[in-house]
Amino acid sequence: MLRRVLLPLALTWLVGTAVAVAVAGHFTEQAFDRALLDDAYAVSANVESGDRDIRLQLTPREVTSVLFDQSENMYFAVLRQDGSLLAGHAGLLAPVPAQGVRYRFSDIDYQGRELRAVVLNHEPPDAFRVVIAQTTRARSALVERLLVYSLAPQLVLLALLAFWLWRGIEGELRPLGELRRTLDRRDARDLAPVPVARSSRELERLGDTLNALFERLGHSVRAQREFAGNVAHELRTPLAGIRALAEYGLAQQAPAVWREQLQQIAASQARASRLVDQLLGLALADEARTGLQREPLRLDVLVEQAVLRHLARADAQGVDLGALGLEAPVTVLANAALVEGILDNLIDNALRYGGRTITIALAERTLAVIDDGPGIAPELQRALVQRWSQGPEGTKLGQGAGLGLAIVARYAALLDAELRFEQAGEAGGLRVSVAFGAPPEHEDQSNAG
Repeated sequence: MLRRVLLPLALTWLVGTAVAVAVAGHFTEQAFDRALLDDAYAVSANVESGDRDIRLQLTPREVTSVLFDQSENMYFAVLRQDGSLLAGHAGLLAPVPAQGVRYRFSDIDYQGRELRAVVLNHEPPDAFRVVIAQTTRARSALVERLLVYSLAPQLVLLALLAFWLWRGIEGELRPLGELRRTLDRRDARDLAPVPVARSSRELERLGDTLNALFERLGHSVRAQREFAGNVAHELRTPLAGIRALAEYGLAQQAPAVWREQLQQIAASQARASRLVDQLLGLALADEARTGLQREPLRLDVLVEQAVLRHLARADAQGVDLGALGLEAPVTVLANAALVEGILDNLIDNALRYGGRTITIALAERTLAVIDDGPGIAPELQRALVQRWSQGPEGTKLGQGAGLGLAIVARYAALLDAELRFEQAGEAGGLRVSVAFGAPPEHEDQSNAG
């Protein structure tokens, strides 16, 4: 991380320093060139026309004084219009300015030395040309000093920044390393929350997300363990009964006894199968708590399908099973599997204990399963939504395992639906209703109205 941060930063700073030095060098070059041009104007001002030719009024000593430079060697030449030398250093030549341009700067080589030169044209009638040149030691030294003095502070600042970033990043990542070591030492079965250092927002989010995952995994593991324990506990009795019935039947010789035993075995197997289905339903409810998907559902269609699923069994038992309020469509925001589980368990409960008439009523997102059976006393209603709890009728008949209403209560809670137990009428009976909330589309329409 430090390399990824510092490398682009160092490259950016170096490029910025190079650009700054280049700009400074450019303006430094312009300053030296301007001084060179001033010298050319000074010499040109001392060139006058005579009777037959132009002449330079400065003596060699005066020229040396005018062109004095403490660190550079100076060269000059005054050339006539035809290019002949009037005064100065012979052979000192430089590119002339373009047409209409007064002066021109250029780099030349004179007597094996690299010089910076300027050529200044004097306009007719007394046309002449002044060439001034000098060595470039001072220019190069100044550019080098600019580079050193610009680069050295940048490197020092970069080193300080690297140290500061290293300390900061190390401090920020130290809790992450501690978290990794904690997870490495942890037992695979330990899903307790891990301590999270509140050093940065990102680390807090990572720790909270990890603990939330542990919580979901812990809930899932507990649900699986409970499911396995429930199955092992509850299936022990019916399986033992099935084995006893089979052994007794094998010990008999009469076909009538065999048939009777086989019928009892089939009934015991059906009870065990239903128990497994209910336990799976409870496990589904526990798992759905962490990832329940909801969608708009037609409640009237689900009720009609549930009635058709249980109609044959109701007819076989002589129970009148019907539905009311399916004429108009009713839409709720729910999960299809959970709604079907509620309907199946309520209808199954009513078929076992509910008398001779069962009605499923649907009105305004509320479905109710009504029977004319013995009902449930108000003081027993809270207990019956707990697992393995049975009412007097279930205990007397020896049917069920006390899971049906517990599944209904859990499904209703997951769907944010209201579960109510009421007396069906003056003559008794039970009315179990589940009220669903309105879907978002319905709520928007209601608010608009």
